[in-house]
Amino acid sequence: MKPALKYTLLALFALLVAGVGYHLYDLYQRELLWGHWPLLFLVALWGLILVLFEKKFARDGWRWLGLATLSGALLAISFPPIPLTILIFMAFVPLLKLESEIAEKQAGKGLFKYVWHTFVTWNILTTWWVMNTAFFASLIAIWLNAFFMVIPFWLFHKAKKYLPRFGYGTLIVFWLAFEYVHLRWEISWPWLTLGNAFSEFPSWVQWYEWTGVPGGSFWILGANLLIFRLFEKANWSFRPKKYLTELTWSWLGVKLFVLIPLVASWAIYLNHEDRGRDVEVVVVQPNYEPHYEKFRAPAEERRRRFLRLAKEKLTPNTEYLVFPETSFWHYDDRFINSQEDIKALRTLFDEYPNLKIVTGIIAYHIFQKGEPLTPAARKQVRSGETIFWEERNAAIQLERDPNRLPFYIKSKLVPGAEITPYKQIFGFIAPLLDHLGGSVEGHGTQPEREAFESNSGKIAPVICYESVYGDYVTGYIRAGAEAIFIMTNDGWWDNTAGHKQHLQYATLRAIETRRSIARSANSGISCFINQRGDISQATPYGVEAAIRGTIKFNDEHTFYARHGDILGRLAAFLSVFLILNILVKSRLPKET
Repeated sequence: MKPALKYTLLALFALLVAGVGYHLYDLYQRELLWGHWPLLFLVALWGLILVLFEKKFARDGWRWLGLATLSGALLAISFPPIPLTILIFMAFVPLLKLESEIAEKQAGKGLFKYVWHTFVTWNILTTWWVMNTAFFASLIAIWLNAFFMVIPFWLFHKAKKYLPRFGYGTLIVFWLAFEYVHLRWEISWPWLTLGNAFSEFPSWVQWYEWTGVPGGSFWILGANLLIFRLFEKANWSFRPKKYLTELTWSWLGVKLFVLIPLVASWAIYLNHEDRGRDVEVVVVQPNYEPHYEKFRAPAEERRRRFLRLAKEKLTPNTEYLVFPETSFWHYDDRFINSQEDIKALRTLFDEYPNLKIVTGIIAYHIFQKGEPLTPAARKQVRSGETIFWEERNAAIQLERDPNRLPFYIKSKLVPGAEITPYKQIFGFIAPLLDHLGGSVEGHGTQPEREAFESNSGKIAPVICYESVYGDYVTGYIRAGAEAIFIMTNDGWWDNTAGHKQHLQYATLRAIETRRSIARSANSGISCFINQRGDISQATPYGVEAAIRGTIKFNDEHTFYARHGDILGRLAAFLSVFLILNILVKSRLPKET
C-alpha cells in the first residue's frame, strides 16, 4: 500500500472511531439508546487495525485478504434477518481456497491472521448489536469468539497436512466438536452456531427433530466442501472436454446433497399437523425500555399496566397468562406470596379461577446456617451479623392455590453480564467487570431443567438466553414439558437485528422438540410459534401489546428430545482421536 493511501485511510478510520466513539459517549450521558451506531464504530475500528498492520497482509498479496473478507461477508449476510440464507452453502468456499493456497506455499504460519479476519468480520457484521448492552464487554466478546472459531479451522489445516487420508472431512468433525463444546462451557456464545442460519426459513430444516441444529451445521459444511472440491477440479477456470464428465457428476453430487434434505424437509413441513390438545394462552408485552425506564418505573404504575394489558385479552377459557423475564424484582424467595405485585396478580383469580400466571422475576435467596454455599453466594454484614445470599433470575407459576408455587432458576447465564466465567481462574478481571456493570459474583443456577405442572398440563419456563440452546431445552421436554413458554427482555439491544435473530432461533426449538411456543418479550417481539416453526401474531417492537392464541400441548418426544446432540458427541470423540494422531504424526521424523 502506498504511504499516501495508507495515511489517508488511517486518518479516515481514526476520525470515524473517535467521532462515533464520542457520539456513543454523548448518547450514554444523555441516557439515549445507540441504535445502529455501534456497527459503524466496530467496522471503523477493525478497518483501522487492518490498515495499521497492512504490511503483514501486503507481504502475501491482497488477494488472500480479499478471499478472507468475502467469506466473512457471505457468512454474515446468510444469517437472519437477511433472507439470503442460500449463500451459507458457499460462504466457506473463499476461505477454503485461501487455506489451499497457503498450504501449497507451505505458508501455514500466515493462515491465522486471515482466518481470524474472516471470523471477526462475521462476528462484527452479525452480532455488533451486543455493544448496545455493554461497550467493552462486546469488544472482548467479538474478538474472543472469532479467536475460538479459528481453532477448529486451524486443526483442520493441520489434519490436512499430517492426516491426508481424512483431509477435508476433518473440518466437519472439528467444527461440530467446537460447537458442541462452545454450547457447554462458561464462555459460551451460541449465536453463530452455523445451523442457526436456517431459522429464517424453518421449512428448510424440519428434520431438526432428529438432528437438532448440529445437523444444519453438518449440511452447511458438507455443501461448502463439495462446492469447493468442484471448483478445485475445474481449477477455477475452463477445462477441456475430458473433465466435463467428472465435473458433471460432481455438480450432480452437490445438487443432491443440498436438494435431498431440502425436499425432504418441505415434504415434512407440508404434511405436518400440530399434535396435542388445545390450550388458550395470553401473552403480555409491557414495553419498558430496560436501560433507563424499566427498573425506575413506579411499582404501582407497573402493576396497573400489566393488569390492564392482561384484562384486554383474558377470557374464561384462558388457562395461561405469560409475562416477560424480570417483570418483577427484589423478592425474598421465601416470601413471594407476600409481595404487593403478587397480591395484585392474584386478584385475577377471582374472575378467572382456572388461570395460571407464568412470569419472570428477580429473586434473592438467603442461605440458612448449615446450607451449602454456591459459587454465586455473596457476603453481606447486617447489624453485625454476616449473611450469605445469591441473586436469581427466575420464573414462577401462580395459580389460585397459594401453596402451589413452582420456582425455576435461569441456568444458562450470559458471560460477563450474569456470570464471571471460570471465576477461580479469571477472578483477577472481577474489578473490571464490576466497573463495567457486569456480574462479579454471578447468579444462582439449578442443576436440572424443570417443568411447571398444573391441571392444564406441563410447561417449560425458558428464560431468555436459554432459548438459544437446543440440547439444553430438550431437558425441559424430558422433564415432561408439553409446551414452551419463552420469557425474555430483548430491549437491551435496542431495535436492531438482535431481537429479530433471537425470535427466529426460537422457531428451531419448536421444530427440534415439536412443541408449541408462547413467547413474551418485554419490548418485543412477542408471538406464538407452532410445532413446525411458523410464527403467528408477532407484535411490533417497542409497543405495549397483549395477544391471545390457542396452542397445542403435546407430550410426544422427538428423537432429538430423547437423545440430544448425538452428532456433537460423536464429533467431540472423533476430534480427540484426530488431535492425538496429529500430535503423534507431527513428532515423527520426516521421511527423506
